[in-house]
Amino acid sequence: MNHAPPASRALVLGSTSRYRRELLSRLGLPFEVAAPDVDETTLPAETPAALATRLALAKARAVAQRHPEAIVIGSDQVADLDGVPLGKPGTHARAVEQLRRMRGRTVVFQTALAVACQATGFEAHDLAAVHVRFRDLSDAEIERYLLAEQPYDCAGSAKSEGLGIALLDRIDSDDPTALIGLPLIRTCRLLREAGLVLP
Repeated sequence: MNHAPPASRALVLGSTSRYRRELLSRLGLPFEVAAPDVDETTLPAETPAALATRLALAKARAVAQRHPEAIVIGSDQVADLDGVPLGKPGTHARAVEQLRRMRGRTVVFQTALAVACQATGFEAHDLAAVHVRFRDLSDAEIERYLLAEQPYDCAGSAKSEGLGIALLDRIDSDDPTALIGLPLIRTCRLLREAGLVLP
């Protein structure tokens, strides 16, 4: 059976996140998007870093099964407050609760990345930990922010690429796009390892 050479392999983003889609488009590579359909339930005693890594791998593997000749990217992000995972709030009330818990605290956003190609047997993963210090926010500031941006689909209830940056005191990261949802420095490295040609 002849497999396509790496340079001509399709690239598939195993995510429906518009944030990851926008980030990946910065690389100027053609890619498709596929929903991974993975159960994201936390396992007992699972750390946020382990959860993010497991889900990134599960997403990449699930999509790679459906696109065996393609190079597939899976990614997941979990906000980590003292070892407790904070997911996407989904509602205004849960977002208020999250931001109240995080004010004046440092939250580690664990952004995991996995790249897989079933045809070549390639699989690799990495984790970018971004330390984010939140300002000591008042209830009024939290309400104003949530009404303005409604970040209910973001882990930790804050969009750093938007108005959410005003909630923060400090960001420490070695891969700046990791906080938005896809660590592009690591993504480029793993794509090269998978055989994709990048500048």
